[in-house]
Amino acid sequence: MHLDGDEWRRCFTSMKHDAWRLETLPVYTMPQEAEKFARFRAGERSPDDHTSAWMDDIRHWRGQGRTVGRVHVLRRPLSDYLRFEFEYYYRHHVRAGEEIRILDLTDRENPGLPDQDFWIFDDSKVVLMHYRSDGTQINRELHQGDPAPYVAWRKLAVSESIPFTEYVRRFGA
Repeated sequence: MHLDGDEWRRCFTSMKHDAWRLETLPVYTMPQEAEKFARFRAGERSPDDHTSAWMDDIRHWRGQGRTVGRVHVLRRPLSDYLRFEFEYYYRHHVRAGEEIRILDLTDRENPGLPDQDFWIFDDSKVVLMHYRSDGTQINRELHQGDPAPYVAWRKLAVSESIPFTEYVRRFGA
């Protein structure tokens, strides 16, 4: 089953405890970011007081005791898009309370994570994120099988990664 619109939003609004994402791509091509990405590539930086609806959602969920997190698996050198994502999104989302971690595979083997983006909600509902090779999203698909492997991959990704702010301190961005 593909998830769009209200069905997709309900995954977040109905979560009881947490939502977590594994990101595996060096580029996500999203038309709504094109202008902002072009400005970033021209040297513009995101203002320190940036805010967004996503940040408001994170603060709301945190206030209710719910958490949102992710691990982004990557290799250096960072793509222009990853540097943009760090500058325009991650640094602000961490400030709002999202638990963002980085798993850098530049000098090591993949510890056993899949090459598949996904969200997992309350360790029970898995949504597979499908993309074209250029990072354009194809669809979101509700996984009908056992969520246990995704729960295990979440634990592995978190244990093998470091917090975003620590990653930036070590490697810059």
